[in-house]
Amino acid sequence: MRAADIDLPVHTPPKTRHESFDNAEEAVERLIALYQEATHYLSEKFSAKAGGPLPDARYRAYYPEIRITTTSFAKSDSRLSFGHVAEPGTYATTITRPDLFKAYLTQQIGLLIRNHGVPVSIGVSDTPMPVHFAVANDPDVTVPQDGAMAYPLRDIFDVPNLATTNDDIVNGYASPAPDGTGPLAPFTAQRVDYSLARLAHYTATDAEHFQNHILFTNYQFYVDEFEAYAREMLADPDSGYTEFVSTGNTIITAPDAPLDAPVKLPQMPTYHLKRENSSGITLVNIGVGPSNAKTATDHIAVLRPHAWLMVGHCAGLRNSQSLGDFVLAHGYLREDHVLDDDLPPWVPIPALAEIQIALEGAVASETLLKGYDLKRIMRTGTVATIDNRNWELRDHSGPVQRLSQSRAIALDMESATIAANGFRFRVPYGTLLCVSDKPLHGELKLPGMASDFYKTQVARHLKIGIRAMESLREMPLERIHSRKLRSFDETAFL
Repeated sequence: MRAADIDLPVHTPPKTRHESFDNAEEAVERLIALYQEATHYLSEKFSAKAGGPLPDARYRAYYPEIRITTTSFAKSDSRLSFGHVAEPGTYATTITRPDLFKAYLTQQIGLLIRNHGVPVSIGVSDTPMPVHFAVANDPDVTVPQDGAMAYPLRDIFDVPNLATTNDDIVNGYASPAPDGTGPLAPFTAQRVDYSLARLAHYTATDAEHFQNHILFTNYQFYVDEFEAYAREMLADPDSGYTEFVSTGNTIITAPDAPLDAPVKLPQMPTYHLKRENSSGITLVNIGVGPSNAKTATDHIAVLRPHAWLMVGHCAGLRNSQSLGDFVLAHGYLREDHVLDDDLPPWVPIPALAEIQIALEGAVASETLLKGYDLKRIMRTGTVATIDNRNWELRDHSGPVQRLSQSRAIALDMESATIAANGFRFRVPYGTLLCVSDKPLHGELKLPGMASDFYKTQVARHLKIGIRAMESLREMPLERIHSRKLRSFDETAFL
């Protein structure tokens, strides 16, 4: 307990008892009601107290939570990688933004109830809700910077707490709570809130616009093609796509509607081609480098997408490759180092059959090549990801030898990071790159070469990524979320 808790009385909304639900929709509605009660309470108290002198009490509200208790070792369907707990016990998770995650929560709670035949318990947790996150969705309330108020904010309101804002669960470090309760979901409410705030900052679009199928790229040229494709889809009443959302939350629903570029682009410009039930496609331009790739996937992971793919440029490492050829990664040489503390380099990152088949099928469909002829323009093999863009300037005896020993066929700065974080966060992942230069063979990425390459290959490459995502969209959820991504002791929620 902090000193401020002892010195001042603590005021909270009236606490209610946990309620049992055997209906997922009703359980989620209760979560929404509890969350709204907590955020409204904190917003109201903050608005009333922020501009005045030191209040004579602390104000606190708590996240809602889901609990389930099972008493049987009876096994669920062994084909399922989620929707059940491994052994008897009590499991719980705190919840934020149940309005945003309504479909996800309804599905996951429904599976729990059906697979274990017991109700879930919904109530108020003992995890305080930071005031920053509580007021984040209230446009009329802004948390001032430190020092702008007459008293320290944390003396009166709860602020983010790193003890509950971490990746211990997904990294496999989490231990049961003091009462023996195990984790029910991969992220705590504070961890989700943290990422929702970071997403708005880095992408300049609201979390509600993100779709379940994410394309990552490392060049702005793909954005232009994505917008052109989106306009084609909006012109087709049978496409199923309903809106195109640009950076800055600019929305168009008509194919010829103007879409003004923001005055200042965010660090990772993001665009969303929306479809019912978030089944559309989001494109994120993460730029160049593993740090951005990790940052983007760290935060998008809390949205629990169904797949993410890297569609960017790479250096071809084989003399037999040509500019514009495709590389389908089936393995990764991880020399990016940004994830070494979270996922050691010795951990293998397996290729996922469902993703590989979708990508290869999309290449065949777009190029009208198949079988042995497909090998003319696509190679499957190991992709090396490094953290030094100018690796060519090093002594070649080291890097080149490692690349040869690994049998790598391409090199970039993002793909292994995105795949490794997909593995870590249990998000299906894949990589299809396009060869833009061959530095080991004297074909450097020079301005003239790049212009011709971009004009002829970017549109085709992007459409292949989109076709792959549309193929994955038709796949049952239990198939795409592979058991290969689940560890010995997994959370029930995806």
